[in-house]
Amino acid sequence: MRRREKFVIISILLSLGLALIQLIDLDYRYLAVAALGGLSYLLSLWALKDDLQPVEALTIVPFPSLYAVSVALFYFLLPENIVSRVSILILFGVGMYALFLVSNIYSVSKGRTIQLVHAAHAISLLFTLLISLLLGNSIFSLRLPFYLNSGLIFVTYLPLILMSLWSIRIEQKLGREVLTLSLLLTLILAELAALLSLIPISIWNVALLLMAVLYIGLGILHNHLRGILFQKAMVEYSLVAGLVAVIFFLIFPLK
Repeated sequence: MRRREKFVIISILLSLGLALIQLIDLDYRYLAVAALGGLSYLLSLWALKDDLQPVEALTIVPFPSLYAVSVALFYFLLPENIVSRVSILILFGVGMYALFLVSNIYSVSKGRTIQLVHAAHAISLLFTLLISLLLGNSIFSLRLPFYLNSGLIFVTYLPLILMSLWSIRIEQKLGREVLTLSLLLTLILAELAALLSLIPISIWNVALLLMAVLYIGLGILHNHLRGILFQKAMVEYSLVAGLVAVIFFLIFPLK
């Protein structure tokens, strides 16, 4: 069976799994979401098993799994509207297929550069930000203590950041620099999450702020890993960071 056929089959199966979660009793739904995440990880391993390196089990493979978990958690928050739920299921299936294509591009481009890598970077960054937004919203919706919010943000954001930074060079092993930078950026976001937990700000605003900081951090680190982090780029990202701070201070009121 060709890889693209596997991607289609898995995307359909996981979409059906997402729909079935809504039929499970509310007390067991979080276990069902965890099961969906584990299933998506195993199916991703199967779909990408050809020439799959050990490092890719930590970088490429978790990406579709995190996407499945983030959408499943967000699915709980949707209104009981058949149109919205069916629309999300369709978008989820299409998004899952796109993520498998991105993962496949990264897998086959080890040791060489192909034109599709640039497109894969753009798509993966978009999904990284989307997943971070949905996860941040879901975590803060639980109304947990600040230390648990911080811990969950660290655990869920670390594989996202690790994949994003590793994909810039697509090395045969996980380099110390990529691992260190991933831990550093994740720690900054976890500390920010702890701080925001103590401020009476709306959940969506918290998730958006974390996503904005993640975008700025990844942009800077991507340029650093490419060796093109010049003064002009730093000035541009500094201006973006300042603009984000001003917008959140002026537009998003405290509760």
